[in-house]
Formats: sequence, structure tokens, C-alpha cells
Amino acid sequence: MSFETLFTGTATAIGGRNGHSQTSDGSVSVNLGFPKNGVLEPGKTTPEHLFATGYAACFGSAVEAVGKQKGLDVTDSAVTVAASLGKVDGGFGLSVKLSLKAPKLSKEQTEEVLEAAHQMCPYSKATRGNIPVELVAE
Repeated sequence: MSFETLFTGTATAIGGRNGHSQTSDGSVSVNLGFPKNGVLEPGKTTPEHLFATGYAACFGSAVEAVGKQKGLDVTDSAVTVAASLGKVDGGFGLSVKLSLKAPKLSKEQTEEVLEAAHQMCPYSKATRGNIPVELVAE
């Protein structure tokens, strides 16, 4: 597979899950924390939040591209990604629940767009076969 770089985002983290992460251009600068008893300290975020944000944005662009290709109105569509950290054999792993709400489409059309976008989205390609991804058409 050939690869032509269009853009590279670079970030550095210091201190792991209880540290700080920042992009090289300063566009993202976050304090990281690990939830204690399910509660995250105010002003902090997690790697899962950051992953979910990126995946949702990327998948949303794939939904728009699929809508255009198929002549479907995906205006006002919302992609929600829930990225979960969990225990797996040998340590920890991730899972994702990816939901698409497309108010101008039927349930069947929403499912069609969801499946096609999942084939197109770079995040979906990167996670395919590596972590569980549940697709939900709302």
C-alpha cells in the first residue's frame, strides 16, 4: 500500500496518564488524569477522551463523504464515540462504541452510511481487527 502524507500532527506527553500532553503547534494542551472511583478530577481529561474526539471527527468526515457519494442528506448528523479502557488478557485494551444519528435519513439509510463510513474512515481502518468496535445506527 502506498502512502502519501497529507498532514502530520505531533504531540508530546510527559507524565503518562497523570501528566500533560501538548501538540507541537500548541493547538491542544491538556492535563491528563486517571478517574478515581469513576470520577475524573476537574480540568483533566483522559487518553480515551482524546481518542474518542479524534475518531468522532474523522468518522464525521467519512459520513459526509459517503452521503455525498450516495446522494443522501447527512446534514445535522452526529457521530458519538465512546472509547473504553478495560482489562484484557495480559494487561489493558480499548473498545469503541460508535453511534451515528442522521435525522434526515431512515434507519436503513443510516445503517448503510454507517457501514460505508466505517470502511472509509482512517480511524476505523487503524482499529479494524485490533479492538472491538460496535456500530450503532440511532
